[in-house]
Amino acid sequence: MHHEFGAHEIMEAHEVMTSTINGINTFELLRQYTNDPQLGQIIDRQVQFMKKEYNDMVSYLTHHRGVTPETYHIRNEQPVNYGLRNPSPVSPHESAGRLNDRDIASIMLGKTKCGASIKIKAALECADSQLRHMLTRAAISCAEQSYEIFTYMNQKGMYQVPTMQQRTMSNFINTFQPTGFTQGGTLGDLARGLGNPAPDLNFRTPDLSPGGPNLIS
Repeated sequence: MHHEFGAHEIMEAHEVMTSTINGINTFELLRQYTNDPQLGQIIDRQVQFMKKEYNDMVSYLTHHRGVTPETYHIRNEQPVNYGLRNPSPVSPHESAGRLNDRDIASIMLGKTKCGASIKIKAALECADSQLRHMLTRAAISCAEQSYEIFTYMNQKGMYQVPTMQQRTMSNFINTFQPTGFTQGGTLGDLARGLGNPAPDLNFRTPDLSPGGPNLIS
């Protein structure tokens, strides 16, 4: 029996496939301008994965052949450096020949982020369970590719992560508390209600009333 797809999921798959082709072509184009061998290896590894993912999708859509989708795995994941360390100024270049490794990595980062968004959106519109699963895994892979590029840029000082003052961050984080937690209570109250010993934490619920203190400070 001929396998049927819904019109909406075929249109979404068309967008995904076109985006994937554009991504592969873009990465291949950027490869020739790469100077850092480490970045070149990332491009080669990601392009190889993207081509296989594309071929698997074509096989399923055209022949309905069952495939086991793979997820991209980062190699040698590095810890993230937080804080600003004299970031270099950036500006558009007048020609492609002036692209540097920072430009190339930034283009790749944007492309993989867009890919993750397009693929998860398409997955949510799928009636076919296998196609939905493939697109969901593809979105996760884009997210992993994106994080690999980000960590490369972060280690090289190309993508620095600004931080908040400790007091500001604590005020924001401590605003959110477990469900069933009433304003003015403590984690100890919640723990005792669950029959557990109270945790050794000392903070209060921020005053969120109109006349309360400013959290952003």
